[in-house]
Amino acid sequence: MKITKIYEGAYQWIMYGRDPNKPEKIIDTNQYAVRTKKRCLLIDPGGVELFAPMLSAVLHDAPVEEITDLFASHQDPDIISSLGLWDQALPNAKLHASGLWEGFLRHFGCENIEYIPIADNGGVISLDNVEIQIVPAHYLHASANFHLYDPEAKIFMSGDVGAALEPAGVPVFVEDFDSHIEKMRFFHQRWMPSEQAKRVWIDKVRDLEIDILAPQHGRMFQGDDVKRFLDWFEGLQIGMAIKN
Repeated sequence: MKITKIYEGAYQWIMYGRDPNKPEKIIDTNQYAVRTKKRCLLIDPGGVELFAPMLSAVLHDAPVEEITDLFASHQDPDIISSLGLWDQALPNAKLHASGLWEGFLRHFGCENIEYIPIADNGGVISLDNVEIQIVPAHYLHASANFHLYDPEAKIFMSGDVGAALEPAGVPVFVEDFDSHIEKMRFFHQRWMPSEQAKRVWIDKVRDLEIDILAPQHGRMFQGDDVKRFLDWFEGLQIGMAIKN
């Protein structure tokens, strides 16, 4: 699994992904972590099949006892079906996820981890002196969905928004936005159901200062490509069961 430090200051943002050994029919995912001096937050830590390589990769950056928090943006198995294994490995950790999904996420196994329900209007995850904002992104694509924003690092973890389905070995960042569009179009039109929810999200996100937009699948956007993506997404008709 490839480990990429996407922010290094008084604390770190780390991306784990591009696993060349993942099973062929398993969707490729990006896992993220925020590492402070004494704590580590795992963001959408992945499916059950990725638990072993993900744990091994994270232990390069944080000992088990300092992995104190997990965040689930929504209920999909590609990002959180490993929960039962993390539950065994991190008995004193906390899981931050929508209160709406608790009865669903416990099906993955959640006996030891403390469940911290997120209200529909979001909230904050505090790690030492770092505060990560929980931003509502309901119906993009799940009915209870959240993204994360770090105003210090200027990183926005955008979940499935911005996702592209590509092979595991592609570069970490978008290199040519125009050519990247067709890798995103069908995914967004098919999986994002609400034009109204999209407009609410875009209005909110445009007010944030973002250097890196980091989705769950595919490449991250940086610099001017963040605005290019927002402009493209705003103009895209979504909620369509069509194929290109």
